[in-house]
Amino acid sequence: MEIEFSDSFRKQYRKANKKIKTVFYQRLKLFRQDPYHPLLRNHPLAGKYREYRSINITGDWRAIYSQKDNFILFHLLGTHNQLYK
Repeated sequence: MEIEFSDSFRKQYRKANKKIKTVFYQRLKLFRQDPYHPLLRNHPLAGKYREYRSINITGDWRAIYSQKDNFILFHLLGTHNQLYK
């Protein structure tokens, strides 16, 4: 599985606090091992994000990604309110 990050994701990641960055790295390692691990709560999205999926980083933080074959692109990182306005 190949994983990349969009420019928007990289910008949001840089703005996140150290705790979120650390937890994201842990979740990314878990995602690489098992994208559907229950801790990630991986789920498809609806509405304007219907082509995407989301994983939980913390109780409120999410990472939104798309998948095509074996290629994963993370698009957005933020709190639930930031992402789903």
